[in-house]
Order: sequence, then C-alpha cells, then structure tokens
Amino acid sequence: MSQHVAPPLVLIPETAPFSADQRSWLSGYFAALLGPAVEGATALAAGETPSGPALADNGDAPWHDPSMVIGDRMELAKDRSEPQKLMAAMAQQDCGQCGYNCADYANAIFLKSEARLNLCQPGGKDTLRMLKRLEEEFGASGGGVAPASADAAAAAEAPLGPLGYCRENPVEATFLSRTRLNAPGGEKETWHIEIDLKDTPIEYVVGDSLGLFPANAPALVDAVIAELGARPERIVGGKTLRQRLLADYSLGAAPDGLYQLLSLLTSGEARRKAQALATGEDPDGDAAYLDVLGALHKFPGARPDAEVFLETLDELQPRLYSISSSPKADPGRVSLTVDAVRYNHRSRLRLGVASTHLGERMPETTKVKVYLQKAHGFALPDDLSKDVIMCGPGTGIAPFRAFLRERAATKAPGRNWLFYGHQRQASDFFYKDELTKLRDDKVLTRLSLAWSRDGAEKTYVQDRMRENGADLWKWLEGGAHFYVCGDAKRMAKDVERAIIDVAAAHGGKSPDEAVAYLAGLKKAGRYQADVY
Repeated sequence: MSQHVAPPLVLIPETAPFSADQRSWLSGYFAALLGPAVEGATALAAGETPSGPALADNGDAPWHDPSMVIGDRMELAKDRSEPQKLMAAMAQQDCGQCGYNCADYANAIFLKSEARLNLCQPGGKDTLRMLKRLEEEFGASGGGVAPASADAAAAAEAPLGPLGYCRENPVEATFLSRTRLNAPGGEKETWHIEIDLKDTPIEYVVGDSLGLFPANAPALVDAVIAELGARPERIVGGKTLRQRLLADYSLGAAPDGLYQLLSLLTSGEARRKAQALATGEDPDGDAAYLDVLGALHKFPGARPDAEVFLETLDELQPRLYSISSSPKADPGRVSLTVDAVRYNHRSRLRLGVASTHLGERMPETTKVKVYLQKAHGFALPDDLSKDVIMCGPGTGIAPFRAFLRERAATKAPGRNWLFYGHQRQASDFFYKDELTKLRDDKVLTRLSLAWSRDGAEKTYVQDRMRENGADLWKWLEGGAHFYVCGDAKRMAKDVERAIIDVAAAHGGKSPDEAVAYLAGLKKAGRYQADVY
C-alpha cells in the first residue's frame, strides 16, 4: 500500500502582498509556530524559523506597551531578532493607521514588502529615526532581507487591496453633517460627524475604524508659500504648488529632511542648529513645537526652491477614527466623534489637520476620501448573552455608542455597563440624551460618570471603577467582557491598574495573582483596547 504524502503546507494565500519566496517562508514560519496543531508542521527551537530570524509577534513582545518610552522598548529588544527590533521601534498602539498592526508592519519592512518607514503616526519622528537606524545597522552587519530585483518589482506592482478597504485604495463618500457635542462653557470643541456610505462598497461592523484623508488649512498653506517666496500657481508634478500643499504633503512636525535642506542654505550658528535638529537634537528647546512653517520662520535666511522643498516633506497621512455608529441602527451611514484640536504656541494658532477639516472647513455634501480599517481584536462578543463593561472617557465613548446601538438593535440579553468621564458634566456629557434613553430602555444597565473639573478633587473613570469594585468584580467573574478606548499613554494604564486593584481587593488575589488575572482576561479576549 502506498503511503499518503500530504501536499505542501500553504498558510499564506497567494493574494497576500508578498512574493512567492516570501509566502513560502511565512508559511513555514507559521507552520512551525502552530506546531502539532497543523499536520506536517515541524517544531523549532525558541526564536528559530525555517530560514531566518523570528518574525515579530505580539505574543512574544514584552515591549508591546504604548505607555513605554522608545528607549526602554529598544532595550528590551536589544538581543532579539531584527523583525522584533523593528517592532519595538513602533508606538505599540496597534492603531492600524499604517495599514497594519505593529508586528505586521515590522515584518513587512523586514521582508521588503513595505518600503515606507514613515507610516507610524503615533510614533512620529522617534519611530522613523529608529527604523532608519535599524535598517542601517542591519545593512552594515549583513543582516536583513535583501530581495532580488524581481521581488522588489513584484512588491512595487502588487495589486491594490479592495476598493474602500485599504489606505492605498480609498473611496469617495459624502460628508453629510456635523453637530457640536459640547454645550457652552466647555473648554474643548467636539463634533458628531455623519458620512454617507450608500454609494460606496464599504460595509463595517462595530469596533471598526474609518480612515479619512484630510486637507491642510488653506491659510496655513498660503503662509508656507508666502514664506518660501514662491508662486502658488507654479506647476509641480502636474499640480499647482498650492494644490500639492493642500492635499499631498504634511505641514505638521518638520521632518529631518527639511532641516538638512535648510542647513545647506544657511551658515554659521544657524547651520549648526539646523544640522542638530536634523539628527534629533533640540538646541533651543523648541523642537517639539516646530511644524513646517515654524521651521521656515526659524531659519528666515534659507529659502529653498519649491520643488526641492516638497521633496523633503512627508506625505499627508490619513487619520483613523473609531466608528460611533452601528450598521444595524444606522444603515447606509457612518458617524465619528471628533475633538477639534486647536492651541496657541508663540502667538500662532495651531490646528489639528483632520479634526478641524471635519469640524469647520468641509462643507456639507462635499466628497471625502475614506476607507475602512478593520478592527484588530476589538469587537463585541459573539454570544449576545455575555455582559459588557465599557470604559471610554471623552471621545473614547465613540465605539461604545456604537456598541450600545448595536446591542439595542440586536436585543442582546447581556447587561451593559458604561464608565464615562470628562471635565464638566454641564458642558461635556456627550450623547447625554441618547445614553439616558438607553438607560430608561434598560439597554444600558449601569452608567458610572466621572467629572474631573466639577469638584475640589479630580475624579476619573478609574476612580469610579474602584468605588464600584465589588460589583465590577462580580461582573468580571460572571464572564463579562471589558473594553477600554482612549488615551494610550496614561488612561489605559490607569484602567488596567484599577482592574488589578479590584482583583486584589475583591477577589482576594495577591499582587502577582492580580496582574496574572488581567493577563488572563487579555489572553482570553475578554479585555480589549482601542487606544491612541
């Protein structure tokens, strides 16, 4: 009797954006990772892969913490593989703005299927500089993957993803309306945005995000052109200079390449400062506030040619926003909850690009380029009877408005508990009428509110969690799923600390056991975060 021979194992589909050799390499890696779970897989020693260093993986990344500074992350990864070092350079938010999660972006760079190093928006220039440094280090040591020219050409000619489902292939949708959420007296300006999806192929589920391509403020563009001493109608690459600066290039944080260019057009102390800024130094203590216009102001004697100037700028990147609507409750449209960013620095009004584009500049019925970013591990439980605990201060309420509208539309029998907070109840209680009605309709079982500016002492959502610790513990022990959305640097870590404290105080766990309890929730998919 002839022995059956299993066909070659293929875990990476042909539609994936990799060459044939890269697909084979990845299939082997994941076969080894899955081990006995996949017939024919071969076990490898820790850190090994069939033909190269270990790829980045969230499950083996002690630096995967958005509150950790980049220096500490790189220290943890110093003895790891090249892809893992690349991952440690990312901001660790898994926000999806780059089109990947952090590990996948690192692996794509390592495998040469992604040439762009500037896609990590939360990491900004720190991440970009580290990625460049690592690539130089890998090249000097003979490491990294140097693809054949055919592979490079194949990567460059890879087909676009489905229309409306990736940043490289956005679709036009219609901007419908904006509604101010803050009442008078609020220090911030927050908008409820509605966008029509009926004529697009986009279909979303709650938990997903919408990517949106903004335009720079015309006043800022005109100021940059005036500072250059250029003609706005000059044609560069088939468009006028003004059109280029409005839609194609970032005018935010001045890139290192711009400082390098300015250093060539200056001399003496000015040149030394420009060179220092180009390498990440901060000679005057103002680097964090220097946008493109600010950099031109700082070096008034340097006036580069407009075309050369554009070559030093970063592309204008899309912005991602958590969706605050449910397709079951709001068919054919999507809504966003957006803080309009405005602040003054040295007598200049500074504007958030996308937030003020949506909040003030875009006329209704205007077309806007959008795409859907599917959520990475942020979704309601499939079992509708499961209880849900949501923690979303400020605009972090966005996905939880979507969750509650979905739970109402599906008549989910599970209980729902929302922790919401902001500065002042009178001005900053977003969606107050909706939430009150959901509570009256018994969809929202519990609503715990925290206001940081209404009393002598500041109260935050994590304080309310501790105050309600006994009930919170009962919900968690009963199988509830916990969700948090908002600030990655502080709030999310404070919420995690509160869960650990609740497990210790009401679950009788030791400090180590309480930490392990939170880790267990994450591993089981019962603690999910959408942070930025």
